[in-house]
Amino acid sequence: MTGNIVSGYKKLLEKTKNIVALNSATAILHWDMETKMPPRGIKLRSLQLAMLRRIGHQMSTDHQIGLLLEEIMKHPEYGSMDTVQKRNLYLIKKHYDEQTKLPEELVVETSKQEAITIDTWKKAKAAKNFAKFKPELEKLFKLKKKEAEILMEVKETATPYDAMIDIYEPKMTTEATNKIFKELREGLLALLRKCETAPKQPNPSILKRPLATETQRKIGNLLADFIGYDTTSTTSGGRIDETEHPFTTGYYDDVRITTHYYPKMFASSIFSTLHEGGHAIYEQNLKQEWMFQPVGEASSMGIHESQSRFVENIVGRSHEFWTYFLPKLKMLTGNMLYDVELNDFVHAINMVTPSKIRIEADEVTYGLHIIIRFTLERDLFAEKVTIDELPQVWNEKYLEYLAVTVENDSEGMMQDTHWASGYFGYFPAYALGNIYSGQLVAKLDEDIVDWKEQITGGNFRAIKEWMIKNVHSRGNLYNPSDLIKIITGKELSVDPYLSYLNNKYSRLYGF
Repeated sequence: MTGNIVSGYKKLLEKTKNIVALNSATAILHWDMETKMPPRGIKLRSLQLAMLRRIGHQMSTDHQIGLLLEEIMKHPEYGSMDTVQKRNLYLIKKHYDEQTKLPEELVVETSKQEAITIDTWKKAKAAKNFAKFKPELEKLFKLKKKEAEILMEVKETATPYDAMIDIYEPKMTTEATNKIFKELREGLLALLRKCETAPKQPNPSILKRPLATETQRKIGNLLADFIGYDTTSTTSGGRIDETEHPFTTGYYDDVRITTHYYPKMFASSIFSTLHEGGHAIYEQNLKQEWMFQPVGEASSMGIHESQSRFVENIVGRSHEFWTYFLPKLKMLTGNMLYDVELNDFVHAINMVTPSKIRIEADEVTYGLHIIIRFTLERDLFAEKVTIDELPQVWNEKYLEYLAVTVENDSEGMMQDTHWASGYFGYFPAYALGNIYSGQLVAKLDEDIVDWKEQITGGNFRAIKEWMIKNVHSRGNLYNPSDLIKIITGKELSVDPYLSYLNNKYSRLYGF
């Protein structure tokens, strides 16, 4: 290629680098807001975040980006650019086209409202008071609805909600999600009925034995070591902190996770640490040479969730993992688990029972929690449900899908941080991540036939390297559905995931 097109491409990447650097700084401010910020700091923080969002929007809509894109993509030598370069250009143009359609004041106002809504959600959840949360959520949803209607046009989606889904899962639609979630729901409900009526039932009481927070922290550090998430060395790129709602944030060399410690629910922090650790090792093993480039990001939140759910459930709740890790857990906890047998422990951590709280749900019912949220979001954007009606409709869905009665809104529609954070359209990614993980495991079974035996020996390295090669290192080179097909050779399908669940739970429950 001639110097002209190369020079223009380098200028574009430099602008992208600056935007990514700013966004990573914003992410750390969000992390601080959830972990270290004093309560009185929220007003100042909302202004800080709004200012950074304004600067980021101005950088993203720089007229020079549009000129450079046009110059490069119309250049006679554009066809000679390689796959990575063309993907970068596609992603830069997509982002530029979308951001230039969004008014700066809408972007800033939304950012400020998100910080306020999150803070109000925390207080309202603690007080079990939806009335306190409702006004701020209504303000935020109004802003997100306006954003969705604008993005619908530029993304060329059929509905505003499709535009929201596309932010987190590119090219996924409401129609396609409806179809695959219908198959998923039918499969999960059938399996749930088998587990509920099976003669072999677990004893969950062993998971309610009290365990000090300090001991739980030590367990978390061991889990991080197992998956190769370094939080302790002098060259570490991670850390584990405590928040109300566990999350992961960061970029490449600084990726942080959080968990929550419950004295009488020690398993909760075990699985949230594994889950968030799965996110973290994905971020940290993206291709270093692509850092600051659009291709150097995750393919989608669904692919991200496939990694976290794989580490948390497919590995972390397996008989093989606990063959290795239970003796270590017993050593750390003293006499607390001295009388617990391996099979009983594995069955207990895989107990299937309808529940109210998503992040504590078992593998079988988890997808139903997501389908409920997807249904509510879809109907909110279609104006079939209002914010005011959310708690009632939520409770009705939980009774219909899971046969549980929600006692208050803190264990109901206020349990998650996502809507308070403005993440409408994110929830489908969780269930799609499960489905992707099923397809990835089916392929892993073919490529590394003894991977489960390796886990029994405490070796996660080969599995992690397989994920790095097939998923992490490919970054955002492909849209999620294309990435899954490249890795597995098959289109998106719920069948491998349902097969994995049925095989696992038939052994546990004896049906």
